Amino acid sequence: MITAKYLPVEPPYNPNEFNFKQWLASKNIYHQTFIRQSQLIKIAENRGNPIKAFALRLRQQQVNVYRKLIKNDEAFAVASTLILGYRADLSKETLSAYSKTGTIHALSVSGMHVGIIYIALNFLLGFLDRRKATLLIKVVLICVLIWGYSLLTGFSPSVLRSAIMLTVFILSKQLNRSSNSYNVVAFTAFCLLVYQPFLIWDVGFQLSFMAVIGLIYYQPKIKKWLYFKNKWANKLWETTAMGLAAQLATLPLSIYYFHQFPVYFIISNLFILIPITLMMYLGIAILLLRLYFLAPIFEYLINFTNGGLKWIADLPYAGITEIWINRWELILLAFFLLLLSIGLSNYKRKLILLSLVVLVVFQGCVAYRKINIMHQEELIFFSLRKNYAAAFINGNQCVLITDLTAKDRNFEFFVKPALDEMEIKKTTFVTWRQDFRNDQLIKSDHQILYRGKSILLLDENFNNKKISSPAKFDWIWVHNNPKYKLDDLAKEIKPSGVLIDASNKDYMISQLSKRAILLNLSAYSLKKQQALHLKL
Repeated sequence: MITAKYLPVEPPYNPNEFNFKQWLASKNIYHQTFIRQSQLIKIAENRGNPIKAFALRLRQQQVNVYRKLIKNDEAFAVASTLILGYRADLSKETLSAYSKTGTIHALSVSGMHVGIIYIALNFLLGFLDRRKATLLIKVVLICVLIWGYSLLTGFSPSVLRSAIMLTVFILSKQLNRSSNSYNVVAFTAFCLLVYQPFLIWDVGFQLSFMAVIGLIYYQPKIKKWLYFKNKWANKLWETTAMGLAAQLATLPLSIYYFHQFPVYFIISNLFILIPITLMMYLGIAILLLRLYFLAPIFEYLINFTNGGLKWIADLPYAGITEIWINRWELILLAFFLLLLSIGLSNYKRKLILLSLVVLVVFQGCVAYRKINIMHQEELIFFSLRKNYAAAFINGNQCVLITDLTAKDRNFEFFVKPALDEMEIKKTTFVTWRQDFRNDQLIKSDHQILYRGKSILLLDENFNNKKISSPAKFDWIWVHNNPKYKLDDLAKEIKPSGVLIDASNKDYMISQLSKRAILLNLSAYSLKKQQALHLKL
């Protein structure tokens, strides 16, 4: 349909960089192209899916209502996210507070939200239970409203899962059929994967179903641990059991994907239980019943909840962060929890002992990796689009020679993930022209010496100059389009390779790479090529 040169999506070039190619592949997209604005002509509008178009317009109208009524920007963002799944205005600070306290699910329109709506609808339409005909009307109304809400919030996997499960539950109840919870979960997963097979790779899909399975399997067992005669104390314990069950079931995946564990997740989830329920009802009442006088209470409740969660997030040891496990360790951790759960619930000693063996293997793998991290000596030249960055790593400390800063988005996207995976605790930033010295690295007079490796920093300062006392260098790092001839330099210092960073122009990178190969030198372009990772 569009005449253009289509190219495969570029893979990640740096260690642990977000795999955009894999992410697009999970959505059945494998190629991309770029076209100019002048090549685009709008031939029609409002010709797409009319149902989705209606849902988007309706959601935007409701967002605008909140925008007029709620003065505080942060409260407005949370209200739009919580009720309508509109996350465009949510700040990093708010996301971080919910994430650190293990309550991020409250900001993702999911089963909890659909469940709260179902409870309200079931109560409000309770007067229709008297006759079979009106009961059928009630069932249809509830199903239609739940699916309408799911459409309004964008049909996320968690909402779809909840809508299908509730529909099956309501219909089975109406038809007086008993339903097996695991069959309902399996049927729901089947329906979603028929609709969109690639959802199997969606993190929200995986966590959503694991949480539900945890609630079905673990919650009844955990609930039996304690019993309180007081009705409200027992209700509180049942709620706590739900939180423990969901957290336990999603623990391996949460650590694998998000590398953190919220220590106070029980406290924070109990804290938001009543406020979130009230916020859902108030937010929907404001939109549906136009009870605008409730807006100040709604805003106060959001600010109160946000403040409480931020206070919990700032408590000492609120979260264990930078937990890194690989896929094999993920499988071992999940296998351990599965064996231990089955063994304890069925009193199988062999399974319990086997789970402990798996735990020992898991801990051994983690300990071995930690020991390697403490003794790691590595050098990474990152592949960037316009900048340069080289990490000189010793143990859990790193000297980073770069023009990026810690707050730069390119640093956070391309460089920081690699340092985080290697569990670097301290990073020292050094610029190209800055001299630096520590026990392992010396950077001075356009030269770097690190663990027996020597690098000549070749830039525009060498133009029309000659090296007075040639020395042997392992690498030449070419920066910022120098005019010094590579042939002369290679004869004088006899390097083993040439590094060409992205500060050089594309034609210069191409010329230098070709010339280096003719001189029998290893040529590494640090732009749209794999990063150079050396273990010393």
